[in-house]
Amino acid sequence: MQSTQYSSFWFKEALESESDIQPRKLEANTTTDVCIVGGGFTGLWTAIQLKMKQPALDILVIEKDLCGSGASGRNGGCMLTWSTKYLTLKKQYGEAEAIRLVKASEAAVYEIEAFCKTHGIDAQIRLDGTLYTASNRAQLGGIEPVLAALDEQTINTWQPWTKEKVQSESGSNVHLEGHFSLAAGTVQPGLLVRGLKRVAEQMGVTIFEHTPMTEIQRQHTPVRITTPCANIQANKVVLALNAWTPALLPEFKNSVVLVSSDMLITEPAPDLLKNLGFRDGKSVIDGRTFVHYYRTTPDGRLMLGKGGNYFSFGNRMSAVFDQPSRYQTILDAAFRRFFPAMHSVPVAATWTGASDRSATGMPFFGRLTDTPSVVYGLGYSGNGVVQSWIGGQILSSLVLEEDNDWTRSGLASGPKGSFPPEPIRWLGAILVRNAIRRKESAEDENRTPNWLDKQLSKLANFAGKADKV
Repeated sequence: MQSTQYSSFWFKEALESESDIQPRKLEANTTTDVCIVGGGFTGLWTAIQLKMKQPALDILVIEKDLCGSGASGRNGGCMLTWSTKYLTLKKQYGEAEAIRLVKASEAAVYEIEAFCKTHGIDAQIRLDGTLYTASNRAQLGGIEPVLAALDEQTINTWQPWTKEKVQSESGSNVHLEGHFSLAAGTVQPGLLVRGLKRVAEQMGVTIFEHTPMTEIQRQHTPVRITTPCANIQANKVVLALNAWTPALLPEFKNSVVLVSSDMLITEPAPDLLKNLGFRDGKSVIDGRTFVHYYRTTPDGRLMLGKGGNYFSFGNRMSAVFDQPSRYQTILDAAFRRFFPAMHSVPVAATWTGASDRSATGMPFFGRLTDTPSVVYGLGYSGNGVVQSWIGGQILSSLVLEEDNDWTRSGLASGPKGSFPPEPIRWLGAILVRNAIRRKESAEDENRTPNWLDKQLSKLANFAGKADKV
């Protein structure tokens, strides 16, 4: 199947591996026990979890394009955990729950790998860990406070590496220090999400693609969902729209900010990568506010991403998010800085993804206040490849009205905090973004940043240290 309309390298590759793609479109009115809106990681993991718990449930998934064509098929494919978010978790949900969530996120890495092995999903999962680094002097020691807190709870999976080991295993002499955790890895996200679609259908989940939700009528019992060609009546509804949520549910318009993460991937150069020290599938993340992240692929490509570029006014799903990156100059500069020896390797593709950043940098889940039969989840803030598995646990538990650790979790109590209304939000975001760019550029050059830039940059602390990885 031709897939030139999709800018993500991962998603194109995944579609090309499918011999016969025949999307089903909803064309007749129907009823169902559970309707899941959104065919990405969150929606498909929720459908699968529901089927595993109650196989007799009639479950229907609708997706406006093809399953995985959104964030799930265009992220960096870094399987990261919440361990570096421990202090945020503790502040928001308390010590005991923070410990539980860190452990759960680390366990999820292995749960996803095991699920793929059991169900024959070849998603190129490589659980070779992740390396968190300082790529300039200003970042040195930045991770130490959270590691000290993890040590106190005896849940620290990170180990310090010498500068020499960091540079030899990261492929770049830019890094000045690093900490490594084995509880992480990389995945080809397009192959994973398309594999989840296949498994969900094998379990009996009905999936309609090219079927966008145009309206949800909450006053109806059952809830009525309108699509271009037909209506759906459902006893329970799961809204797994992520970055598309604010456009359809105004109550979330100030709960997230949509910001791009931009990625490039090279043509294969396996011998050169080997010479640079790349020997496995670990991911490398630096200590910026809007991080650089990179990883290799099994066929010898190198993918590099950079977060925090395009901020959407009014959280509109701009065409920018569906095109090759408009920030290739920034990506190229970072690529040359990290890997000067790879200057002659051609870039195969660039693409852009929309990240729905919450005020805390953590996702949130819950029930619509006026319609408890409708549950939702969003706000992964760029760190959702592993966390969407947890999202499936939470949303399936909410749908089934279970009383368990997931429904009692603070994650399931709705958004924590909000952003200012427009135009203040966009103007503030651009002001802070530009200050961060100037500050980090100065730090890369070992210059002292402007005092005002340093103060403005502190306003981005809510966003955490991950963006679409």
